Amino acid sequence: MDSSSNLNPLGEDTSEEHLEPIEAPASVFAARPLRPPSTNSSEKYSPVEWKSYFDKEDDISITGSDDVFHVYMAGNEGPVVFCLHGGGYSGLSFSIVASKIKEKARVVAMDLRGHGKSVSENELELSLETMSNDVLAVIKELYGDSPPAIVLVGHSMGGSVAVQVAANKTLPSLAGLVVVDVVEGTAISSLIHMQKILSNRMQHFPSIEKAIEYSVRGGSLRNIDSARVSIPTTLKYDDSKHCYVYRTRLEETEQYWKGWYDGLSEKFLSSPVPKLLLLAGTDRLDRTLTIGQMQGKFQMIVVKHTGHAIQEDVPEEFANLVLNFISRNRIGPHGVEIPGMWKPSQQTKT
Repeated sequence: MDSSSNLNPLGEDTSEEHLEPIEAPASVFAARPLRPPSTNSSEKYSPVEWKSYFDKEDDISITGSDDVFHVYMAGNEGPVVFCLHGGGYSGLSFSIVASKIKEKARVVAMDLRGHGKSVSENELELSLETMSNDVLAVIKELYGDSPPAIVLVGHSMGGSVAVQVAANKTLPSLAGLVVVDVVEGTAISSLIHMQKILSNRMQHFPSIEKAIEYSVRGGSLRNIDSARVSIPTTLKYDDSKHCYVYRTRLEETEQYWKGWYDGLSEKFLSSPVPKLLLLAGTDRLDRTLTIGQMQGKFQMIVVKHTGHAIQEDVPEEFANLVLNFISRNRIGPHGVEIPGMWKPSQQTKT
């Protein structure tokens, strides 16, 4: 979940050419008149297809249920970097990152329950247990009983899901865990403000371009290229209101919020795989993690000049950090590889 409080209404764009004022029709936008964007503005914030970054998309039907989870995939070899987005985002939050990582590893970015193009029986059932089971079910459908080496990468709420999957110890091919800008203490203390933050953000958009513009100029995302591909799937068109609204009704899932973060630090530290914590600021580190970091239980990197969505704001740097983590821990397509060791799959040359 994006805990940024910098979600003020759009200011006037002084870079656009002057337009004569027009009379806005009575609608849901009557209280917040919006002028149509100029041609330059429309082009600047126009949506971009996922095909520019991923190789394919697929709908994964879960055996024994009506749930169908949407995934985006890139790359053909190497370990699988399995990406889990934050609350209100979608798998396309990792689009630019995927285009960089796929040269060295495979990437799967999943739309979690109630998000993006995924469809489930109860889209508001965003408990940690349910979402972690969803992830395991998708991995099962994709790879059967012999999954490749998997590095779980989770941002914000998705970070909690990734940690829960690791803590369950039911994914034997799990080879690494990357958690992005979520810390138990900071997250829990911010929950008291979340309903206000959600209600204060702009709720209705006359076009997808305006939603993309709002996400960038409002401060939730800092990279226009990423916003152009990630924002469209976080929206849906409301026929009754004749506008775009948020696809995920986060404000109706408050009962699960605390559960996402309770015990997160201890579960993260106890996960029996190499771990990387990426933070947008050192103020996010709590006491438990500070001690664990001093004891060398995980690698921590503070990424400068970025907001909460590190993977979107600085995707090239993010991709390099993930690839360096994979290389440093010698994670190969089938697990941890030790250079120089002979593998049964290798054939000796004669």
